[in-house]
Amino acid sequence: MTQKEVVDHWFASAEADARTANDLFTIKHYDWSLFLWHLVIEKVLKGIISSHDETPPPIHDLRKLAVYARIQATEKQKNQFKEITSYNLEARYDDYKRNFHKKATREYALDWTKHCEELFLWLKT
Repeated sequence: MTQKEVVDHWFASAEADARTANDLFTIKHYDWSLFLWHLVIEKVLKGIISSHDETPPPIHDLRKLAVYARIQATEKQKNQFKEITSYNLEARYDDYKRNFHKKATREYALDWTKHCEELFLWLKT
């Protein structure tokens, strides 16, 4: 694959996952919607890293990926990356899932979906 094809693949995959995240929100699977939003942001960051002709590291921490991507994030955005990164762990493992399911109310998911969408649009530019 060419560098452009790799970058395009990361971005296309992120777009598809964003649609799925919104679909999951619609059917009230808020925890899984947030988990998918983590993947969306992760994939965009990995696409940006790939655009620098570098191989993205096999990590899921969005703050660390933003550094690799050479993103100049604000403190607010860094804190958002930290919160969104927690969805990766909390949605995967049973002992965390129960607590995360309780945390991921409609109101919480709606608020954080907006933050994720904003980050997604910002990163794409």
